[in-house]
Amino acid sequence: MEKGINDAVRRGREAFADWSRSPMKDRQALLRRFAGALSARRLLLGETIAREIGKPLPEAVAEVDAMAAKVDISIRAHEERCSSFKSGPAVTRFRPHGLVAVLGPYNFPGHLPNGHIVPALLAGNTVLFKPSELAPATAEATLACWLEAGLPPPVLQILQGGRETARTLAAHPGLDGLFFTGSAATGKLLARQFADTPGKILALEMGGNNPLIVDLEWVDDLDTAAGIAIRSAFLSTGQRCTCARRLILVGNGSRERFLTALLQETNRLVVGDPLADPAPFMGPLASEALAGRVLKQQQALLEAGAAPLLRAERLSAGKAFLSPGILDVTGLSHPPDEEIFGPVLQLYRSPDLDSAIAIANATRFGLAAGILTGARDRWEHGFQNLRAGIINWNVPLTGASSGAPFGGLGDSGNLRPSAFFAADYCSYPVASIEHPGPASTA
Repeated sequence: MEKGINDAVRRGREAFADWSRSPMKDRQALLRRFAGALSARRLLLGETIAREIGKPLPEAVAEVDAMAAKVDISIRAHEERCSSFKSGPAVTRFRPHGLVAVLGPYNFPGHLPNGHIVPALLAGNTVLFKPSELAPATAEATLACWLEAGLPPPVLQILQGGRETARTLAAHPGLDGLFFTGSAATGKLLARQFADTPGKILALEMGGNNPLIVDLEWVDDLDTAAGIAIRSAFLSTGQRCTCARRLILVGNGSRERFLTALLQETNRLVVGDPLADPAPFMGPLASEALAGRVLKQQQALLEAGAAPLLRAERLSAGKAFLSPGILDVTGLSHPPDEEIFGPVLQLYRSPDLDSAIAIANATRFGLAAGILTGARDRWEHGFQNLRAGIINWNVPLTGASSGAPFGGLGDSGNLRPSAFFAADYCSYPVASIEHPGPASTA
């Protein structure tokens, strides 16, 4: 394994000079050919994603579409944020870092690594990509699209493997940077590892214990609000880093009617084969082990005193299939501040908006938060006081735009947001004071 990584690093570093000096218009054209190859294979690649990680096929195909759309978004972002500019005699230009590693997650095995790889290549970097061991075929199918587009093979290389491969790659002295999407625990290990090499770029996109506040007395349509909460919590079987993990209900007046609607609609969710027609709302988790971890976390909450409104349980379709769960944790004195990466939603009851905001902010994470309210002043109050990198109003937490920054604070990231702002960490500025004439001693 170590020899294979050493060889890949050598090839990537050797390829950097030619790739970084290639004209930007040529790199843009190649990226657009890659987007075309993705679009031509959208159904095939979508089926690969569905089979590997259990994502319902319509979601998997939408992921491929997002990968293709990322190209033009990245080109626009690079032009807006990293174009050369002058200020008097000073000229600022941007240079790529060199050889960077991308460590990809399993929940969006195509789109999330693509969100690092596309802007990195556009900026002129070469890339070593270590995909999740749960989604090796998705990575290989994506690489085939790059090669079809004409990308020289050493410019983007895949290193398949598990944790040891990732650990060895991250520690390699030949890297100039690393872009990571995954758990907070692994992200912190990387941050400690890179602390001794401040000259290397490290971008971390980690998870969240995300709160969704429902301002009941200012919500006109409780059924719609319940639907937004369900999509926030259970879309992609709860395997999105922006999924709502905590639902905070403000006020007493409509609480029981809202809970009735929430439980009825949750009970109607279809869990099944991701390739079924019609598609289920939820497929399985990405592995049996991950499903077991979610159930273990649920059990810990129940033993701590949480009241089950619905229990997440294994289904007959297979050990990775779970029904959605909703637990009332209002009475817990010290609820664990952990991300449950699956279909378990924790519910809090709060007497007023400020108390709800305090509950929402009582987390070491800071990725996403949201408020459902019909009152603009209460939304603005929440926006000013919530601590998160993504704050939504009257839409699911799972709604995020590639045309905006994506990232959080605290244990959710290291303040290097991806999506539209990925351009920022894929190159660095070089400032020059320039004069066309000969040097003067005057």
